[in-house]
Amino acid sequence: MFPLTPPSTIRHPASRAALGTALLVAAGLAVPVGPASAAGAATSAPVATSAALVTVAATSSRPVLRQGTKGAAVTTLQRRLTALHYDVGTVDGAFGPSTFHAVVAFQKVNGLARDGIVGPRTWSALDRPVVPKPKYTHSGYSLEANLSKQVLYLARGGSVVRILDASSGKASTPTPTGNYTMQRRIDGWRQSNLGLLWRPYYFYNGYAVHGANSVPAYPASHGCVRVPVPAMNRLWSTLKVGTPVHIYR
Repeated sequence: MFPLTPPSTIRHPASRAALGTALLVAAGLAVPVGPASAAGAATSAPVATSAALVTVAATSSRPVLRQGTKGAAVTTLQRRLTALHYDVGTVDGAFGPSTFHAVVAFQKVNGLARDGIVGPRTWSALDRPVVPKPKYTHSGYSLEANLSKQVLYLARGGSVVRILDASSGKASTPTPTGNYTMQRRIDGWRQSNLGLLWRPYYFYNGYAVHGANSVPAYPASHGCVRVPVPAMNRLWSTLKVGTPVHIYR
């Protein structure tokens, strides 16, 4: 037999207040109430102790970032990438080409879409990143080109100290794999059979690690390992003839 009296639907003001606050936090229009501001409201339901609210607040404070964005969120991004050894260049709060390539390199290492846009998935990965390790250990500097991930590692003493966005040889003109040393270098532009090379460091015959104006997120070169021109400028003085180079998939 069904009851004749409907169940009680008493609504508590404190519950409505908590729900309203949660909605405002989710929209980014309010912050959780701390103990000091709630001291005079002994009957209010506690707010800001919910892990869900903290997660919503953290997500709403992380905007989508892309080239052209400026501000504190970009500075936070640049500092985090720098701490993870990605080649950002100057931490200046401006999302320029160097930050773009650093983000793409991070996305490559972490198996994300290589679009250079910092959205929820990239922010989340920045909290729990993959930390790459070199395959080879040298007391001084060495270079490792990971062709599968399309990144270049500058390593020293068994640790990766810088990660650069890179583009290696396409299928028709693959980059040779193996263990080499830097043989020679040219401080400037060089027009070669493999294309226009900026400050090339040659590791095998005419194959070099060099700067280029075009570094797409996939293999596209004539066999060399391309990195962005500003990244090559930052790398130039660290390398020298005789630096070990390891190219692998």
